[in-house]
Amino acid sequence: MSQPNVLFVMTDQQRFDTIAALGNAEIYTPHLDRLAQRGAAFTNAYSTCPVCVPARYTIRTGCEPPTTRSFSNGLSQPVAGQAETMEGRCGPYLAHTMQSRGYRTFGIGKFHTAPRWDEDLGYEVHLHSEELYATADQRRRDAYAGWIAREHPQFDYIEALMGERTEMYYMPQISPLPAALTVERWAADRAVEQIAADDGRPYFGFVSFIGPHPPFAPPVPFNRMYDPDRMPNPVVGDSAVDYMDEQIPWMNHLIWAEAINDPHARVLKARYYGEISYIDDCLGRILDAVEARGDADNTVICFFADHGDHLGDHHAWQKESFFEAACRVPFLVSWPDRLPAAVRRDELVCLTDLFAIATAAATAGRRRPAVEVREGIDVLGLLDGRSAPREFLTGMYGEPGSPQFKIMIRQDAWKYIFMANGGREQLFDVAADPAEFHNCMSHEGQIGRRLREVAVRACRVPGAAAGLAGDDLRAFPFQARPLRRIYQFDRSRGVVGFPARPEDVWSIFSISGGRRGSQTP
Repeated sequence: MSQPNVLFVMTDQQRFDTIAALGNAEIYTPHLDRLAQRGAAFTNAYSTCPVCVPARYTIRTGCEPPTTRSFSNGLSQPVAGQAETMEGRCGPYLAHTMQSRGYRTFGIGKFHTAPRWDEDLGYEVHLHSEELYATADQRRRDAYAGWIAREHPQFDYIEALMGERTEMYYMPQISPLPAALTVERWAADRAVEQIAADDGRPYFGFVSFIGPHPPFAPPVPFNRMYDPDRMPNPVVGDSAVDYMDEQIPWMNHLIWAEAINDPHARVLKARYYGEISYIDDCLGRILDAVEARGDADNTVICFFADHGDHLGDHHAWQKESFFEAACRVPFLVSWPDRLPAAVRRDELVCLTDLFAIATAAATAGRRRPAVEVREGIDVLGLLDGRSAPREFLTGMYGEPGSPQFKIMIRQDAWKYIFMANGGREQLFDVAADPAEFHNCMSHEGQIGRRLREVAVRACRVPGAAAGLAGDDLRAFPFQARPLRRIYQFDRSRGVVGFPARPEDVWSIFSISGGRRGSQTP
């Protein structure tokens, strides 16, 4: 058999429970349903560090946060004995690896690298659509923003091409652009072009959509697909349980989400679903391009998200917790020539496993080089019976040795979470209690202690050892972080904050090329 094409499609902040074919009766996702029918849907898939930057590094390296040294939206310094560079610690990035195995490589969309926004990830064709532009040069060199400026200059005045951010994250919006010009449609169109190209090599493509990450701003007509009063309310339990993770109230305040009521939450879910249905429509274009080639059945397609969104569940918004809403993700894998269709699997898998999916597919019909599993598992081997499932799945967030560190252990029906800030513990039976209402630590202590021991063992690696105090997990006296707000402005246009006086806006921001200085709108 010849080497298959390999196509990865990722969304940003899409919950696991947002695919109609997998049980969501409220959402319309015909092309995600089509993709689920094409192969296997893993129903226990996780982001092991559920926030943008570290999740993406697990995918492109096949390594977990102790090795990548990314435990939040940034990078930590390597510890003693670790190489200075990411590829020195982990090995070549996935795109570099696939190129070395004979693949034509292209990457399109959001990649969110650190500290450089344009880090070389190994793609022969690399078209960025990043969310924020720190400088005028970055906005000019961002492939999507540059395309708007060149091809559709009538829209180049827009400060936030994907919708207004931070303080407007959880305010329902409509796209400032028509459906044909949004970043999702642009990414799909560029993917179609790359899939149609042919230089005799199989392709490895990575398409990374920005949505449905907030702000929730679907274009017309997707903004009106869902009636808010048909949406369910958030699932909330006892706030004493939900707020054991101090990150939740802190994050709610950070992005102006500390007082969202149920009607507002239903409107937001309607817009969030509209975003997903729009991305689904864009996905349909990509799948049609795959099917238009003669090698469609010899094409591996993986669909996944970097993490979820609480959407008000557990009194929380955004991500960065180990509640299911934040860390559990959709995970679809298909290869018609080799794998069965329309199956569901409940083994524990995670984003780190994607590296081995790609490299295992690249070995088709070849003895060497072998599959590179790195710190994941061989999911394709799992599907055809050649490899065993993992017994435990570990997640980490926050720098080990800091109060923000937390660790999750998932085994069978049980999920254990330890939070260093206060040494707080949670234990959930996610089979009997899928909403994670009931903390079982008080009456299932033996299970909790066993999983805590697994967490201790998971920290006995160079990049996480600071999370230990002797033979146990390190805890700190509980202390709430000072509350603050975060603002995200278009620094590429010189917008760095709100004016001291409303009328001063004219001196810091020129709209549509208008005159600077004091003027009356």
